[in-house]
Amino acid sequence: MKIGILTQPFSNNYGGVLQNYALQTVLKRQGFEPVTINSYFKPKLPLRLMLTLLKRCFMKYILKKNIVVRVWPSRKEREIINQHFNRFVGKYICTTDSIHSKIKYEKLQKYSFDAFIVGSDQVWRPRFSPYLTNYFLDFLEGKHNIKKIAYATSFGVDKWEFTPQQTQKCLPLVKQFAAISVRETSAIALCRKYLDVDAVQVLDPTLLLKREDYLLLIEQENIPKKENLLFTYILNSNKETDRIIKDISSKLLLNIGSGMPPNFLHLKKSKKDLNDCIYPSILQWLAGFRDAKFVVTDSFHGTVFSIIFNKPFLVFANKNRGNTRFDSILKLFHLENNLITCDAIDSYLCKPDFTEVNTILKREQEKSLKFLTDALKN
Repeated sequence: MKIGILTQPFSNNYGGVLQNYALQTVLKRQGFEPVTINSYFKPKLPLRLMLTLLKRCFMKYILKKNIVVRVWPSRKEREIINQHFNRFVGKYICTTDSIHSKIKYEKLQKYSFDAFIVGSDQVWRPRFSPYLTNYFLDFLEGKHNIKKIAYATSFGVDKWEFTPQQTQKCLPLVKQFAAISVRETSAIALCRKYLDVDAVQVLDPTLLLKREDYLLLIEQENIPKKENLLFTYILNSNKETDRIIKDISSKLLLNIGSGMPPNFLHLKKSKKDLNDCIYPSILQWLAGFRDAKFVVTDSFHGTVFSIIFNKPFLVFANKNRGNTRFDSILKLFHLENNLITCDAIDSYLCKPDFTEVNTILKREQEKSLKFLTDALKN
């Protein structure tokens, strides 16, 4: 059976790429032929970026400040910054030809897909999916011979963000799915209340693979191990996160290492040298979890890989990216105390009971794999 996977477009998102790699790996082991739809939606320039552009033009040309005006990369700059991601995708993930617009069936017809899987990640969150109905497989409407499945889809938040018009369009589409699963507990209620469908909770695809699967990947690049490492993966750093990280480093006598590039394009004064904006390779990022004595993150997948590698960790709540994702996974593994909510960090520095965590993980893996197998073979 040939399966098309529709997830968020590839970018410099470690978790986004690895969840797709994991889902493809699992499907291949089950004897299927998965291919990811290589879509890239160029979103309209939001008002916030337009205002930022005007402000930076004023600062550069009127106030004569030495700053970069355009804070988003050109296509060539993006290729440089994301070069390691592009290499990983090219080597490990099977994809269709690139699609740079709304998906239509004619663009995929030559692949002769027998089924489509939507997921994982926040594919059902409007702010991240400009062509939202694509993620409800609108381009397959009327194609009753093609099976439609949602695996570990996420709304990202525990409130309904669809407009009435979006809800009305997606309602009949979702009812054509043969099976629906979601990543967060709160999404079950959202599906029932607003889409009038039942859904079950399953694991993010990255959790379907074992730690040994990721270690084998790391070994292919022969990445040397780091000693006494406090590994950080912070997407929205600020003075408070920096202060707490330094405090933990001091208390545990560990050296801080980051899973992010040293600099970012919007912070640079010049675009002449982009080398310090290049994201570390995905396998270097994974090696950070392998080597870590402790992990600090504000990322959902940073939390996931701390669990997979059995590393003591703290996670900062990240409201902009959706707190319900953290609440759901931490509650599932009885790790609610790992969510940092106050300045007193001493009580957070103990190692979780990973015996219990691994028992839960094995149980949930079996449940999630059964959902996937049953959905495809029934």
